[in-house]
Amino acid sequence: MAEHVEDVSYFLNELSRVGKKGYIEVPSRLEDNLVFENKKAHIWHLVFDDVNNQINISKKQQYFEPVLTVGTIKKLNEYFRESLVIELIWEDSIKFNMVEDNLKTPVKISIFNLLKKYFSKKIRLLIK
Repeated sequence: MAEHVEDVSYFLNELSRVGKKGYIEVPSRLEDNLVFENKKAHIWHLVFDDVNNQINISKKQQYFEPVLTVGTIKKLNEYFRESLVIELIWEDSIKFNMVEDNLKTPVKISIFNLLKKYFSKKIRLLIK
């Protein structure tokens, strides 16, 4: 839910104000970039920084065109959940930091080019 709200700072502060403890689950940047439905619905990327024990929040960036549906990603979650979902159990307060991305608009990775390279390599291996 945090990835959807306009004022994520207010949301997290209010969440920790009214609750003693809780659980937050958000898609990882990878999942967020893979799913069609997330392309326009999500505003933020949340990444857990385990060194500083806090959530780093930045504006969402689309690194490549989404290729999966929610149903497909749910199936992949059965096998790759730790790569696709960030889970945080908090108590007393939620430590977070708003991060300004120093990145310029990312050069989008073309899924088509990745698949083309993959199949090209497979074909070359079969020919040998």
